[in-house]
Amino acid sequence: MSNIDDFIIINEAEQGPAFATELFQRKYKLPVPEFPHHVVACFREPDGRFSVACYIHFTDCGDILLGGGACVDDRVLRRMSAEQRDCVRASGGLYQHTLGWALRHFGPRYSAVFGYCGDALAERVDRAVGFESTRHDRLLVYWTREVERRLQDQMIAKAHSFEPF
Repeated sequence: MSNIDDFIIINEAEQGPAFATELFQRKYKLPVPEFPHHVVACFREPDGRFSVACYIHFTDCGDILLGGGACVDDRVLRRMSAEQRDCVRASGGLYQHTLGWALRHFGPRYSAVFGYCGDALAERVDRAVGFESTRHDRLLVYWTREVERRLQDQMIAKAHSFEPF
């Protein structure tokens, strides 16, 4: 079986809107946020071109990061070989693979990453990578390090003040 990293390339893209506008429009009927951070997972097509397969937007809020606007292009998935799709499934799916990469990438810079989740499938993926519930409905948190309870409460309140994001 192939390794997912042989055909899926994930990066933080400064020019995220240039890459993800069409996919984000299809999913949310909104423009891609113009401000950082944009994480883009691209599929290396058989002809060598790259197609955006997954996009996630993150917003820097000082000590915390807000994650939202995730979308996967099912049309790109259908263009993959059966072996590649099996490899994607084995990794938990494109969103899970991309989200895991993003948490490793941003983790050293932030104490917590928050997600506002209104979709059952996305919530299942978020929990699979380590997100946990907060006292606020739909607000999930991924702690990147030990944080004392008082600061956790402050960070949760801060993230909650931005809902929905």
